[in-house]
Amino acid sequence: MSVVARGTSGLRVDIEADGHRFWADEPPPEGGGSGPGPYDLLLGALGACTVMTLRLYADRKGWPLRGSQVRVGTYKIYARDCEDCEGDANARVDVIEREITLEGELTAEQVARLREIADRCPVHRTLSGQIRIRTEVLTR
Repeated sequence: MSVVARGTSGLRVDIEADGHRFWADEPPPEGGGSGPGPYDLLLGALGACTVMTLRLYADRKGWPLRGSQVRVGTYKIYARDCEDCEGDANARVDVIEREITLEGELTAEQVARLREIADRCPVHRTLSGQIRIRTEVLTR
């Protein structure tokens, strides 16, 4: 998988992913507001992956999931204010909150299982696992 992001002037970035083209930007006054910001794209990826994962699972099981909606937000807190965080108490921790709304005549057991399945979407696993970003800088 390869995604290419190109910026030439201002903060607008043209993105190409698997033949699809879209862009990112920051809202004014820093940017032109012509597209979602980088965090919006990140949170959108988590929401989209969650919805897709729930759909695939429910369809495979033959469950009556008519649809789902995922609302995702993020904020920062200090580690000392986090119940399940470790390390330096003064460190800042990114918190992502995800609210899932399920539509359909689902049993309590099905809802509980779909809650578990939501945490298994690939983007959720990536964001909650160990991440290493390796950077190589090229010049032309």
